[in-house]
Amino acid sequence: MSDRPYDLVLFGASGFVGRLVAGYLAEHAPAGTRIALAGRTRAKVELVRADLPEAGRGWPVLVADSGDDAALADLAASTRAVVTTVGPYARYGLPLVQACARAGTHYADLTGEVLFVRDAIDAADAVAHESGAKIVHACGYDSIPSDLAVAELARRAAADGAGGLTDVQTVATAKGGFSGGTIDSMRAQVAAIKDRPELRRIAGHPYALSPDRAAEPATRQPRDAAPPTRTADGRWAAPFVMAPFNTRIVRRSNALADFAYGRGLSYGEVMATGGGIAGAVTAGVVTGGLGAVLAGMSFGPTAALLDKVLPAPGEGPDAAARARGFFRMVTTGATESGRRYRSVAAGQGDPGYAATAVMLGEAGLSLALDDLPDRAGSLTPATAFGEVLVQRLRAAGHTYEVTEL
Repeated sequence: MSDRPYDLVLFGASGFVGRLVAGYLAEHAPAGTRIALAGRTRAKVELVRADLPEAGRGWPVLVADSGDDAALADLAASTRAVVTTVGPYARYGLPLVQACARAGTHYADLTGEVLFVRDAIDAADAVAHESGAKIVHACGYDSIPSDLAVAELARRAAADGAGGLTDVQTVATAKGGFSGGTIDSMRAQVAAIKDRPELRRIAGHPYALSPDRAAEPATRQPRDAAPPTRTADGRWAAPFVMAPFNTRIVRRSNALADFAYGRGLSYGEVMATGGGIAGAVTAGVVTGGLGAVLAGMSFGPTAALLDKVLPAPGEGPDAAARARGFFRMVTTGATESGRRYRSVAAGQGDPGYAATAVMLGEAGLSLALDDLPDRAGSLTPATAFGEVLVQRLRAAGHTYEVTEL
């Protein structure tokens, strides 16, 4: 791919998160990195480019629509790697995945949609294996912190000779809102299941994204939407809205790595709500509210009401609000030998916006510039990047650390 004109193309540069990723790349891409901005409307992308730091103001602008196969083929053939923020991915994403797989072009997205990733695996994994393309889904808050934290935990346990991981749980705490794009993706998946009820079995299967379900161990997996529970340190916890996606990405990573994490891996995620009575009340409210929102999205009158109050695609908080956000994922795991470890993934910035821009930006630069593990096909962050992305994110100010308990 050395003769291609670009190292990295950002598709969806004029969207809210796309603008943040463009700004991050303009500030942090190494000098000489050949970057282009792409979108459906040239004028909108040019307005984004004009507001970038000086390093990005000369980047070329490419025009492509997610429904134009020829334009997507040209885009994929022009670059070493593509990162895309154009969602919901189930609605707009598959043609670009297929174009990149055919062209041998590395690809990264921000999807949190189980059904889309399943469709993309089925449609493009074999082609990408043949072409050498790395197709890497879930390169934002969904699911880089979860995926890399568990991979780091497994790596440390293996280095210590502690055996495979068994019972592993991530407790998430965060400050920040959900982006309009994330809400739209949730809405699209709920609508798809309503139209085709058989999809519920796919979305709800703990090994929905496995490369080979028959090879998966018969390990009992935690429920994604359990009632309020208590964590090991006594805090209350509620279901974590992204657990149904993150857990399946982590399990896919384990399977793609030939179950290097352990064949007895049981993995779940919850959201911490605090201690005492206040924590218990918050856990109950979050549990009930999450269920109500998901149910409301599938019922016409309440769906219309939710559309009016939830963030719309392209909307997001201002810079001050984004800067006040943070995320912290504490992953605790037992091993076959009985030894226990804790892995922490954390970072400043609203997780769905500022921190996600860092993650996708560094993932894109890594695909374009780094010497990565010799894998191709439909991958996860942990299997595509290995420790390379951990090192990049640490250098960008995020925390990834493992300690023995």
